[in-house]
Amino acid sequence: MADLEIRRVGYGHPDALRLIDEVQAEYVVRYGGPDETPLDPLMFEPPAGSFFVGYLDGAAVATGAWRRSGVEAFGTTATVEVKRMYVAPAARGRGLGRLMLAHLEASAAAHGAEAVVLETGLRQPEAIALYESSGYTPVPSFGYYRCAPLSRCYGRPL
Repeated sequence: MADLEIRRVGYGHPDALRLIDEVQAEYVVRYGGPDETPLDPLMFEPPAGSFFVGYLDGAAVATGAWRRSGVEAFGTTATVEVKRMYVAPAARGRGLGRLMLAHLEASAAAHGAEAVVLETGLRQPEAIALYESSGYTPVPSFGYYRCAPLSRCYGRPL
C-alpha cells in the first residue's frame, strides 16, 4: 500500500472542495446527477465529525469524512456516517481507499463512536467491494436516499 498522508481539514479547504467537485462529477456520470444529500459544513467539525484529505507525494488524491448520525445499528445509536469517500482516478488501485476508511474508523472510535454506517450505490461496485472486504454488512436503509432503488446501506461495529 502507498504512503498516504492524511490531514484533517475544514469542509471548505481548497483541496477538499476540488476533490468534492470531482466526486460529484463522477456521480453525475454514474447516476445522472450529483449527491443531493443535505450537508452542513459544520457537520464535519469536531466533535460532530471530521473531514480528511489524503496526500500522496504532496498531491491531494483522496477524501473521507464522518459525521454523527444517530442511526441505530448493531444495538447502538452511537453511530457515525461515512461521507465523501473518494480516490482520484489516477491514484486508484493502490489501497488508498482502504487506508482512508481505516483512518475514518479510528478517528470516529476515538470520538466515541461504537459503529459506522454508510450509504453507497449499485453503480459503485468498487466501493461495495471495499466495504464488504472491510467487514461491512448490509443495514436497513437510512438517510436521504433510503427509498432510492440503487442505494445500498452498510455498517460495521467498531
